[in-house]
Amino acid sequence: MSAPVPPPDPAAAPPPVPPASPAPEPRYGPGPAAAQAPIRILLADDHALVRRGVRLILEREPDLEVVAEAGDGAEAIEAARRQDIDLAVLDIAMPRMTGLQATRALATLKPGLRILMLTMHDNEQYLFQALKAGACGYVLKSVADRDLVAACRAAMRDEPFLYPGAVTALIRNYLDRVRHGEENADQLLTPREEEVLKLVAEGHSSKDIADILVISIKTVHRHRANLLQKLGLRDRLELTRYAIRAGLIEP
Repeated sequence: MSAPVPPPDPAAAPPPVPPASPAPEPRYGPGPAAAQAPIRILLADDHALVRRGVRLILEREPDLEVVAEAGDGAEAIEAARRQDIDLAVLDIAMPRMTGLQATRALATLKPGLRILMLTMHDNEQYLFQALKAGACGYVLKSVADRDLVAACRAAMRDEPFLYPGAVTALIRNYLDRVRHGEENADQLLTPREEEVLKLVAEGHSSKDIADILVISIKTVHRHRANLLQKLGLRDRLELTRYAIRAGLIEP
């Protein structure tokens, strides 16, 4: 007969609690790509062989998954309505509805959707129209095996992706507008607005800024409202990020 089990000693230390499981990695953030949910992609091109080739390029990567295909822009919109997708990769020249038309419609239908143009056209006009329509990247089919995967990942990080010739075209277009007086070649902000922006980004209150610049609090508020409107920003945090990018304060 076995000896009786003694009752637990109330003064004894409690058994160790196993450590909690680590929180899951955020999607598209740092960490092994295979450990994250894959990026769900809609692929639209009117040539089935092209779609097949592009799909092979994308699905070699563990973090990319083509969940829907379409043969033209109208089909792409219908697929986007049915499927939960993160990214659309669209050809420009397609029947019924072009990739540019589909981009405009998708940007309205799903504002958070990222859109890449995949095209054979190394054409400045198409490039500018694509960016204006809401695309966040422009990839040439001739180098898709080199650039497309990187473009998909950049899009999901909210980073634009342009091939080198496109960057040159954008710079040339900007300089042409400057020469024709369509752009301010000096500064978007006035010197006083720049001063206010720097102080806001450094964390000063409106009263502090008014005292430092010897202006009224009402004037500070007006300058801040002008800054938000001119730069298309929403709050102090975004103003601070802009100030860092503009080199007004250290990150």
